[in-house]
Amino acid sequence: MVWKTRHISNRKFIILLSFIIGLLGGLAAVLLKNIVHFTGEILTNRIAVSSVNLLYFAFPLIGILLSVIFVKYFVKDNIGHGVSRILFAISRKNGILKPHNTYSSMIASTFTVGFGGSVGLEAPIVLTGSSIGSYLAQLLRMNYKATILLIGCGAAGAIAGIFKAPIAAIIFALEVLMLDLTMSSIIPLLISAVTGATVANFLLGKSVVFNFSVQDPFSLQSIPFYVVLGIICGLVSFVFTRGTNIVESRLGKIINPYQKVLIGGVLLGLLIFIFPPLYGEGYATLRSLLGGDVSEITNHSLFYGIRDQHWFLLGFLFLVLIFKIVASSLTTGSGGVGGIFAPALFMGGITGFIVSRAINAITFINLSERNFALVGMAGIMAGVMHAPLTAIFLIAEITGGYGLFIPLIITSTIAYLTIMYFEPHSIYTHRLAERGELITHHKDKAVLTLLRTSNVIEKDLKTIHADSTLGDLVKVISRSRRNIFPVINENKELLGIVLLDDIRDIIFNGELYHTTLVSSLMISPPAIVKHNEPMESVMQKFEETNAWNLPVTENGKYVGFISKSKIFNAYRKMLVQFSDE
Repeated sequence: MVWKTRHISNRKFIILLSFIIGLLGGLAAVLLKNIVHFTGEILTNRIAVSSVNLLYFAFPLIGILLSVIFVKYFVKDNIGHGVSRILFAISRKNGILKPHNTYSSMIASTFTVGFGGSVGLEAPIVLTGSSIGSYLAQLLRMNYKATILLIGCGAAGAIAGIFKAPIAAIIFALEVLMLDLTMSSIIPLLISAVTGATVANFLLGKSVVFNFSVQDPFSLQSIPFYVVLGIICGLVSFVFTRGTNIVESRLGKIINPYQKVLIGGVLLGLLIFIFPPLYGEGYATLRSLLGGDVSEITNHSLFYGIRDQHWFLLGFLFLVLIFKIVASSLTTGSGGVGGIFAPALFMGGITGFIVSRAINAITFINLSERNFALVGMAGIMAGVMHAPLTAIFLIAEITGGYGLFIPLIITSTIAYLTIMYFEPHSIYTHRLAERGELITHHKDKAVLTLLRTSNVIEKDLKTIHADSTLGDLVKVISRSRRNIFPVINENKELLGIVLLDDIRDIIFNGELYHTTLVSSLMISPPAIVKHNEPMESVMQKFEETNAWNLPVTENGKYVGFISKSKIFNAYRKMLVQFSDE
């Protein structure tokens, strides 16, 4: 810190940190991807292609159990739903992520995904990269704005490293993590993303999640069918979002973690045993669809013998699509660690392939099944994550060009608009939005979200008991500088309030001092604010009641008062931190 103060400006220091974070994020992405890849290879490389194997039933249960044991006895903290945890830290914890997140989600996701859990590695690696940024910001005592920027740099470096897609990584930080698009933020994000992608290119060469070049040219005649694909992707995204929430909430009602692992792991193992494409991230299935080797998706399954029958194959893919929703939510709901990034790409590829092959089968039109699979991947991602720009640029970058840019824009936009009609929040933000803890690009709402009720409570108001007399109240008034007096009982529960303006005409009438009780003078407050109630809700109560001061209670007991003027002062201070210099 002394060296920084003497030798380098804050802006240059942020740029230096963004490079370091991008480097570490890229290394973490490469390390995690390789460990999981080789774990999967060791476990499955000896399984015969043409036969089923009970190991598909056992591996996911073992992986989830190892993840739960690691989290329960070593981490001792919840590390699931990585992106949601980042958003919660941004909106409620001043960007503070616990130091163990720099490694814990990588270890747990290795157990989960390496042993066949039907989720992806992207959310754990994004949490890892963001935690690196948060940890450095805490270590160097950075302010809120700088902390959030470094969190975004970590996420961008990790995404760029795992996909080799720096532009999509930057847009992910802006679109999903809700960072502001300004020059002070875009330069560090660019540096982190390019550094992460460069590290991945240097250590992995040309290999990537899947490396595919667009071979079939885009035809304007297929635009109506990309519109249809967008609508279907939006509906599938809606089913995916709601289905995931339902399955996870059902499993969440099971208190015993090992019972949860047993139920979820057995059901997941059964699904993977019947439908092996559900094993792991599913990128092998996508490579088969994009490479034209569609029959390979029936390998190791009970349906291997019907791989050459056209309509049976489509039916098999449709069942895989539906059960992927259940499989991914069973994995996370039973204690596994992973994200929905890979499941969204998996389901999008299958959706695009099914739509194009079905249209080709019933019409004389020859649609490119590979192009539709790629565009479908963007469509489902845009719908599930509510991030159409991220989806568009990710698919464009991993295919090495922008030959499908028009259909990517059409399908992603329509998928996003379709799901927005049914579900206004993404799978990442649904629970946060319900609790009023979701930060948005709307600056006023964002600042309100960051304000905490507990920080603006005024506790200097003098209280009075309900059985006290007017004379007792006059003594309290003489020692107070306020014109509101909360009335409480012996248990400190709020019973009402006395306003100085309401008793001004009798305050000097000594004859009433001993005969008039405070209980006869108090009135009910226009509204009551609960301790730690979201600030948006508090402001709504002020708007509805036209009040300037409202009492705050916790479990019915009086805590203090909250005033509009105190909120406005805190708002102005927070706006300075939140805005760009």
